Amino acid sequence: MKTLRNWSLAKALPTGVELVVEGRHALRIAVLEANLLRVSLLKDKTWRLDRSWSVAQDGDAPFEGRSRDSHAGFTCPAFDFVQQADRIVISTDVIRLTISHPLHLQWEARIAGEWKIFAQDRPTGGMMLGVRDHRHAHFLSRASEEKVFGLGEKAGLLERSGRRYEMRNLDAMGYDAQTTDPLYKHIPFTLTRTQTAGCWSIFYDNLAGAWFDLGNELDNYHRPYRSYRAEDGDLDYYMCWGQDLAGLATHQARLTGGTAFPPRWTLGYSGSTMSYTDATDAQAQLEGFLEKLAEHDIPCDSFQLSSGYTSIGDKRYVFNWNTEKVPDALAMTGKFREAGVHLIANIKPCLLQDHPRYDEAAEAGLFITDSEADRPERSLFWDDEGSHLDFTRPETVRWWQENVTRQLLEKGIGSTWNDNNEYEIWDDLARCSGFGREIPISLIRPVQPILMTRASEEAQKRHAPGKRPYLISRSGAPGLQRHAQTWTGDNRTSWETLRWNIRMGLGLSLSGFFNIGHDVGGFAGPRPDPELLVRWVQNGIFHPRFTIHSWNDDQTANEPWMYPQVTDHIREAIRLRYRLLPYLYTLLWRASAFNEPMIRPTFLEFPEDAMCWEDTDDFMLGPDLLVANVVEQGATSRKVRLPGNPSGWWDFFAGTWHPGGSVLNLPVDLGTMPLFSRAGAILPLGRGASRAHPAAETARDLALFPVPGEGSATGMLYEDDGVSADAPYSLLALSLDGDADTLTLRWDQQGNAAPILGRARVILPASERRPLVVGGKVTASGGEIDLTQAP
Repeated sequence: MKTLRNWSLAKALPTGVELVVEGRHALRIAVLEANLLRVSLLKDKTWRLDRSWSVAQDGDAPFEGRSRDSHAGFTCPAFDFVQQADRIVISTDVIRLTISHPLHLQWEARIAGEWKIFAQDRPTGGMMLGVRDHRHAHFLSRASEEKVFGLGEKAGLLERSGRRYEMRNLDAMGYDAQTTDPLYKHIPFTLTRTQTAGCWSIFYDNLAGAWFDLGNELDNYHRPYRSYRAEDGDLDYYMCWGQDLAGLATHQARLTGGTAFPPRWTLGYSGSTMSYTDATDAQAQLEGFLEKLAEHDIPCDSFQLSSGYTSIGDKRYVFNWNTEKVPDALAMTGKFREAGVHLIANIKPCLLQDHPRYDEAAEAGLFITDSEADRPERSLFWDDEGSHLDFTRPETVRWWQENVTRQLLEKGIGSTWNDNNEYEIWDDLARCSGFGREIPISLIRPVQPILMTRASEEAQKRHAPGKRPYLISRSGAPGLQRHAQTWTGDNRTSWETLRWNIRMGLGLSLSGFFNIGHDVGGFAGPRPDPELLVRWVQNGIFHPRFTIHSWNDDQTANEPWMYPQVTDHIREAIRLRYRLLPYLYTLLWRASAFNEPMIRPTFLEFPEDAMCWEDTDDFMLGPDLLVANVVEQGATSRKVRLPGNPSGWWDFFAGTWHPGGSVLNLPVDLGTMPLFSRAGAILPLGRGASRAHPAAETARDLALFPVPGEGSATGMLYEDDGVSADAPYSLLALSLDGDADTLTLRWDQQGNAAPILGRARVILPASERRPLVVGGKVTASGGEIDLTQAP
């Protein structure tokens, strides 16, 4: 690679400018929003890959990809352009970019009327480009006081500075959640907090293998820097400035198309284990799960059917039913349907070489093609070799959808779990059809799982028109979240994993992936002991995806009733999950409607509290709940530092108030789940639900957490039928005003439907003594109100 130095202005563009670099390359600057600019380097003035599957500002990208020349969905505001002898300056009211000689980009934000530098290229060379290939690199100056976040589900500390990361999708079964890298997803996006110039994010819209060095590398010839290096593709990045990280996380979700809004039942407990479908009597094992749910009175809404149902011998063959293990699939799925438990089937995008339908798929040209011969590529896959389906071929998409429909949907399985889709094809030049324009796999490896998932989604929508689909995918890139929920993959059972998975989930949330979770109890390795299983469940219930899953070394299954001596604790934790469903569903709706993270680092809500920037096991569930799980073995106490909320915090269970910034040393036993509500919150809760369907709740509660003295509390309750794509909905905007003597509750009804439960019980903390006035009448804590009549 060579450093790019010389440039001149080539032409003005309606959205910005184009420079000619080193007499042969084009560098385009586009003003997309007042706080968002795009920088695109076209080697020899031509895109290496002229399509994007990640950027979808207007909601989605075409199946065949979005033209990189498109600015659809952006406002492209007016901007100021000044050309001087040695530089050009492009500015909006918010952001200013100065390009100077030798090629150097400096970014400033207007803060209190003053321009302040928030980012700039390394002065000794900011861009490098391959001479005979398409390798490229981008170097930015690095300040020691900056804090860097993002990159998705990366292991280790949530704050990323000082380390090096690789983007290369891998099936990293049994990974170490503190150290393993790379992992499953390709998310080339970082957010940076500066000391004096606000926050900024950078998203590299390139799907080739890449590396981020955020201060691990030192070079005597350069001042401190950070780097992005890619082995192929285009240097095409989006630079966004914001006052805080919360806005940048929201912006990234919007830029990449937002978040899918799945059915409400997906928030319920989801069972899963490899051991059931691996067993010779898989159908009996699976139906026995339903019996155990009833026996132990455990609420459950879904079960994720692992790939053993497709086995021949000890290997897996997608869309093949093992009728010895599952002799009557329709009868089995009927029993799950009668029990109200949805089935989600595991499917894989690689056909092993001895798959019963391999020759059929090969003759139809459905596979990615070898780089040197007109035959399917061959890669290691599940203890054998196989060929990966090419979802850039319309014929493959149709074949896949026909099989999803015939082998799953028509057999009573309504949802898909798109798994093992990392596309570990290391013949980098293996050929993808590219919808008629051939593309090497090295350029679009993370696109294949997105297209696989999207193909499954379209089949599900056609089979159940008008219903919101639910899909899971393990691998992918930005844009996957438009279609599917995801999780942090095949973790290893240990106390360390429990702790570090929390940070991995928060990393995803900061990177625009909001509907996420972990394999509760640990997937690979030893089975969890009773204490670890309880603590993992108590943590899992506060994540959007709550699934107990396992492939234990001793062939046991992680189940709520696995250890009779702790089943009561696990049942109580799961019941708390169901009690929180109205709040969780409102958060899920807001994630879809307004691009708001569901789980959040404490600093996202309280950025002015310096202590919130320190490493912690605590996190926020939405804006109002502080989750302070016990994640240490043998703990008898839990130290909790409450973030600096000026109105303080209420202990969710005890009803005691504590000032923001307080440090509490709580005594804990195995059943303790430390949970605090922000003073100033109203939480909608449910009662009596054994399923996540809204009609399953027998009663509604409004938990009021007032501000001490004078102040207001707010809350929201979103409701619909839980499954329909365009369902009538009710939205209650709740407010609680207080002074020294009285609390007054009001609400505003929005939407085109009534609340699902017309009456609600109001609950005040145990230590709150002020009378509550609703509609001009005093209502005691525990009394009921009529939600259909707004006061």
